[in-house]
Amino acid sequence: MSVGHPDAILATGGGGQLGHHLARSAGARAGARVVALGRRELDLTDPGSIAAALDRHRPRVVINAAAYTDVDGAESDEAAARAVNAAGAGSLGLACRDRGIRLIHLSTDYVFSGEVPGGGDPATAPGVEPDDPTGPATAYGRTKLAGELAVLAAHPEATVIRTAWVYTGPGRRGQGLSGSDFVDTMARLEGQRDTVSVVDDQWGSPTHAPTLAAAILEMVALEADGAVDTRGLVLHAAGSGRATWCEVARRTFAHLGADPDRVTPCTTADFPRPAPRPAFSVLSGRSWEDAGLAPLPDWGESLRAALASAPGVVGAASSSSPLR
Repeated sequence: MSVGHPDAILATGGGGQLGHHLARSAGARAGARVVALGRRELDLTDPGSIAAALDRHRPRVVINAAAYTDVDGAESDEAAARAVNAAGAGSLGLACRDRGIRLIHLSTDYVFSGEVPGGGDPATAPGVEPDDPTGPATAYGRTKLAGELAVLAAHPEATVIRTAWVYTGPGRRGQGLSGSDFVDTMARLEGQRDTVSVVDDQWGSPTHAPTLAAAILEMVALEADGAVDTRGLVLHAAGSGRATWCEVARRTFAHLGADPDRVTPCTTADFPRPAPRPAFSVLSGRSWEDAGLAPLPDWGESLRAALASAPGVVGAASSSSPLR
């Protein structure tokens, strides 16, 4: 392999949703070049692997989209999660700082407690801000918070971007992405089951992975032009608005031309998991806009676009849809 271009953007986690879409989005943007590396090419648990990859590709910017994301698995093996999410992130921060490389680190809503700030109604309560108190209730959240701290300690000019409820949708199958996500699963179950029960007491900010990738690349481009400066900041970037998982599922069914009432609400208690899920993961986009960046679109519009562009999907729901 030839030596990389010094203006390239390197993304870790190339086998995951965001790393994949960073590379795809770059192809659609003039002048953007993203090299997306998987674990075989850049292993965050191996400082030697990190150094070799950075020296080989000589990127101007690194976007760390790699993480141990098995939320339930981390409960029984927190050490494995910490090796990637905390120690690995810190090692990457140090390596980037020593080489003068700009670093953007992706984090998660799980660094918060999952409770509504100040109590109140989750349907109307203010979204969580970057400077709100953290208090992760899971091993995954603890390791991701430790990773944020490690990155900023090693590389104070790095930027941390927290996001939530990331999905690609059924189009992932035609893009070579392994695994599944919530929207993809709901689209599949619509064709397999008469009804589906979905949790209706967890609130969050559904985030379309390709849209998030494009927003991050736009941030990088604006920084290169001197239009914005997010160095040293912690920002929230997620789909605008809020929803419960049940609402996302019902909208998915409606956009597929199916009856949304086939999705029946249930509670978190009906589906116990090893790791508790946050009841409230609505991220405020104020910090993103205050930095001079365009807000991400409304989650519902992004969902509609994701389903309309997926192969084999009927298309958007008609204007008579009760969930429009």
